[in-house]
Amino acid sequence: MLSTSLASLNSPRSMSLLIRSSYVSQSHLNLFQPRNSKLISFTDRIPSKLVFVSSFNHNPFVDLVYKRNPTMQSVSSSSMTVKSSLIDPDGGELVELVVPESEVGPKMAESEAMPKVKLTKIDLAWVHVISEGWASPLKGFMREDEYLQSLHFNSLRLKDGTHVNMSLPIVLAIDDNTKEQIGSSKCVALVSPQGDIIGSLRSVEIYKHNKEERIARTWGTTSPGLPYVEEHITPSGNWLIGGDLEVFQPIKYNDGLDHYRLSPKQLRKEFDNRQADAVFAFQLRNPVHNGHALLMNDTRKRLLEMGYKNPVLLLHPLGGFTKADDVPLDVRMEQHSKVLEDGVLDPETTIVSIFPSPMHYAGPTEVQWHAKARINAGANFYIVGRDPAGMGHPTEKRDLYDPDHGKKVLSMAPGLEKLNILPFRVAAYDTIEKKMAFFDPSRAKEFLFISGTKMRTYARTGENPPDGFMCPSGWNVLVKYYASLQESDESSKQKAVV
Repeated sequence: MLSTSLASLNSPRSMSLLIRSSYVSQSHLNLFQPRNSKLISFTDRIPSKLVFVSSFNHNPFVDLVYKRNPTMQSVSSSSMTVKSSLIDPDGGELVELVVPESEVGPKMAESEAMPKVKLTKIDLAWVHVISEGWASPLKGFMREDEYLQSLHFNSLRLKDGTHVNMSLPIVLAIDDNTKEQIGSSKCVALVSPQGDIIGSLRSVEIYKHNKEERIARTWGTTSPGLPYVEEHITPSGNWLIGGDLEVFQPIKYNDGLDHYRLSPKQLRKEFDNRQADAVFAFQLRNPVHNGHALLMNDTRKRLLEMGYKNPVLLLHPLGGFTKADDVPLDVRMEQHSKVLEDGVLDPETTIVSIFPSPMHYAGPTEVQWHAKARINAGANFYIVGRDPAGMGHPTEKRDLYDPDHGKKVLSMAPGLEKLNILPFRVAAYDTIEKKMAFFDPSRAKEFLFISGTKMRTYARTGENPPDGFMCPSGWNVLVKYYASLQESDESSKQKAVV
């Protein structure tokens, strides 16, 4: 949910900064404890000898950053080399699991003789995610030890003893019949929903799929009506199979949007080409309105004030599974293109790309995955708002998660220390100025909060939102989409009558 109404985020002075012990002198360790997750307000107590080791000090934007990396180089250095390694991928090396072209033929022939595992559409999306390195250092569907670490610790322990964040289990379910067919085989071929062999798993391990435990620990509830659970987990098999993944060709969808699906390696190269010295990522699953644009443009402005020369925005809509009432990906991408065409966002400093992950709607647990994946893509700043990855409770009239917990969890999540978290400032429609603006609590009655649900209702009913809420060409895309749904419904009703 991208709309936000947090009174505590109204101005830079009221924002908070997570201070790690390495930022302060030894005499102040009693005030600020390492990894203590408290967000210390600058308006509360400020030690007189507080010293920052980066160039963020005395900058107005410092109050907007939950600073997590005390060794980050100064951006004011004239000798700084601009390169894609603004932030290292988890594990130190970006995982790429598409086999070289010269090996495709022999490996395809070998896979023909392997037991087959049929993939669902969501399984295929996870193959895409793993193969391109979004989940680095993961090199395949999780074996049981990885699954248990992810499920219970939200992280994976590497061979050198360090930990990387991994808040969502990335697993492949199989049924009893498939398990029996695999038998003692150590390799299996992966078959797409269309029936093509697209890769293989090697050195496989099969273990029990305790769905109730997985659901309870991932979502914090087993209430009926969780979209991803009903779509993917409930109908899946009672076993999980893990192993080392090989993919024979890059995953393509042939939906006219593949050119937007840039891999982490391609994104890092693009950041190089644009000479970016900071990359700030913004994930969304809704159309972009002028409030979002205000937040993104303001973020870039503040980064420039901090001393960065060329901050680049990664506008990164989620492209995997979403619930039925979300706006479809192709419509969202058309709407996003209109936002850039109309100059609401600057095409010169914005990269629009599709994030291939399916959506869980698992709140603070899932938002860690979203942030971790952007580390692997090369983003060193991540924008987070109210109730990230959240949804309404499936059986009760309330939010499923506390709307503040997502950003708080990100500020202390293990394995995300090197990522800078940028909380939203509150944007709403100013009924006096007739535009989206930052919320002013002294004029609270003059602001209108338009949620994603309200926005979709406007478009569905043909009612125009207030002037200045969204660029007209972008709004027309939504109106056209919902009109086509109504026409389809009317046509279906007529056929039913006949």
